[in-house]
Amino acid sequence: MTRLASEFWVKAYIKRLSLENIPAFVVRHGDDTAGAILVKLATLDGQAKLFQKTFDFEANDQIWRELSIGPEHEVDTVIARQCKSDPDLWVIEIEDAQGRHFLDAY
Repeated sequence: MTRLASEFWVKAYIKRLSLENIPAFVVRHGDDTAGAILVKLATLDGQAKLFQKTFDFEANDQIWRELSIGPEHEVDTVIARQCKSDPDLWVIEIEDAQGRHFLDAY
């Protein structure tokens, strides 16, 4: 399976969200080629979800799984901990009251 460079994927993903008028921002720029990517979805009610791409051995494919859910400040704490252990990590933040993220399309 061929992997897209992280920077290319991030730019395409943010463009996809912008076409739906969903604000998305790169809050941490990781390694352009192979940095892992976290996606934070802030639902604008003090709550958030954090997604990370992982490998599903049963499906033999990569999937987005929910890494954390809860009050936004708690999700931010998880992100900070992940960033300390991975200097190449990308963090994208989405702000959408409807909870749309379109990760199931990727």
